[in-house]
Amino acid sequence: MVVVSFPDPLLRDAVGEIPGVQPVLWDPAAGPATDARIEVVIAPYLGAAGALGHVVDLPDCRLVQLQSAGYDGVLEVVPESIAVANAAGVYDAPTAELALGLTIASLRGLPEAVRSGDDARWTPLGQRPSLVGRRVLVVGYGSVGTAIARRFNAFDVTLAAVASRARAGDDLVDAVHGIDELPRLLPDQDVVVVIVPLNDSTHHLVDEDFLAAMPDGSLLVNVARGPVADTDALVRHAGRLRIALDVTDPEPLPDGHPLWTAPQVLITPHAGGNTTDLLGRMAELLREQLTGVAAGAAPRHLVRPVVKT
Repeated sequence: MVVVSFPDPLLRDAVGEIPGVQPVLWDPAAGPATDARIEVVIAPYLGAAGALGHVVDLPDCRLVQLQSAGYDGVLEVVPESIAVANAAGVYDAPTAELALGLTIASLRGLPEAVRSGDDARWTPLGQRPSLVGRRVLVVGYGSVGTAIARRFNAFDVTLAAVASRARAGDDLVDAVHGIDELPRLLPDQDVVVVIVPLNDSTHHLVDEDFLAAMPDGSLLVNVARGPVADTDALVRHAGRLRIALDVTDPEPLPDGHPLWTAPQVLITPHAGGNTTDLLGRMAELLREQLTGVAAGAAPRHLVRPVVKT
């Protein structure tokens, strides 16, 4: 019997009974565990990195299962003797949906239309760029990036993709470019969607040079993590560029921050994956993961296996 901790009863009940799994309730953010038998920890949905320090006190813990695709900050607090898995696939569709929505909203002037509506005024938007036929670059071509590209492809765009290393293409792009090719690629894009994981190599990837390389009037969409972009550089280029952000640095973005009033900037409050489908998607992943673990299979979606000493 594998003892698995759930951070809340809603998630536990959504997952339901699994043969060979004994569920217990423990929210790591609330303090040390009261059950030392826990072998698998389901991390809280929010703030996992700041909550998981207590797993070091669990002698039998062998897996931390995140409820997020990103894992920035987690590997630094979870001991190397404990494997870490992310929620790969859970956020592909909803994040891609929001990336597309932010793009269309920004290009077609929906924020301006809403502001006019709030004032009960009819204000023509003028001629706005269409997404159809635009040149779109997806920076970060993993499972979420591929889902984004697939949805953009329906608008007859010209797609390009960048990953950490160059590799062969797929049915959407002829080739996946290496991240070292960004300076050459950026000047030719109308829309740049960023969906890289946050780590040392991607911190402030979107910096002054990155933004300066984008052509006037082009659109940057960040659905990755806030610190992937240099906030001061975003403020400086707002207006020359259109900017749509689901994530910010700092986050939450403080009241009165210059980004709120910067021209041509659209911000949503880190809402990419938080849809009505989230609980069901998460429960499905956990049922699959825990069924396998209880049967003796290796965990799936590992972002760090156990480090042997």
